[in-house]
Amino acid sequence: MTTILRKSVLGIAGLAVAGGIAAGPLNHDTTTVDTRPVAVVQADKPAVDKGKLIPHGVQGEQSRIDLNDEQTANAKAIIAATKKAGMDERAAVVSIATSLQESKLENLGHLGDRNDHDSQGLFQQRPSSGWGTVEQITDPEYATMAFLKGLKQVDGWQDMPLTKAAQTVQVSAYPDHYAQWETQAADLVAQHWNS
Repeated sequence: MTTILRKSVLGIAGLAVAGGIAAGPLNHDTTTVDTRPVAVVQADKPAVDKGKLIPHGVQGEQSRIDLNDEQTANAKAIIAATKKAGMDERAAVVSIATSLQESKLENLGHLGDRNDHDSQGLFQQRPSSGWGTVEQITDPEYATMAFLKGLKQVDGWQDMPLTKAAQTVQVSAYPDHYAQWETQAADLVAQHWNS
């Protein structure tokens, strides 16, 4: 390389370095921080004691589904019926977990060939087994009250793992499947119990 060319290249490189130093680092963060005070929102209702929701810990792997507006409304209906029955948050967790397993919180009508006998509603209750009429068991409040009536008859249900309490009422062919919904059910109760 000729001397003139070398001096030109080195001079240009020096200017680039000097320009970078003067301008600051090339990878500097350009985000700004909002320093305005943030409003603190306080809930006007007390939080649910999460220790009451899952007193025995969860059993096995947990499942979770995204809920649409209808499913959320059904979870709220279960909570309202639980309160009306004079039962606590744990009863609501057991009820919602049961409905998540049985119907994914959907108020199912007769499913034709896919139906399990004559099971319908949130809890897949059967008119032929004495749960009520089709109109009754597809009413979320009635179906929940019927489930809770069965739960109240289970001695010591409060001290049982969720899946055992639910199975004692439901008498499912898959008794261990209720356990997988305990966390989501507890989250729904925590979110909506006081709303």
